[in-house]
Amino acid sequence: MQSEFEFESFIKIKVPMKKDIHPQYREVVFQDTSSDFKFITRSTMTSNETITMEDGNTYPVIKVEVSSASHPFYTGKNLFVDTAGRIEKFQKRYKK
Repeated sequence: MQSEFEFESFIKIKVPMKKDIHPQYREVVFQDTSSDFKFITRSTMTSNETITMEDGNTYPVIKVEVSSASHPFYTGKNLFVDTAGRIEKFQKRYKK
């Protein structure tokens, strides 16, 4: 397989593509574990787990902790995250 790249709109360079170096790009399901929201997209990520969606097809499933269905910015809900330990650790480390 060869690709053509135009340079200065009058020079064409043919570059051979390397074979067997690209990961497989396929449809996968991303599942938000906190809200059970699922969506199908294309990705190179792999998984041993599969899921059957409403369309009857089986897809590999990638589990994520946060998506647009559960992120506070997109949902408009303020989510309290326990950062007290992190803040104290930071202040202790950088205290002058």
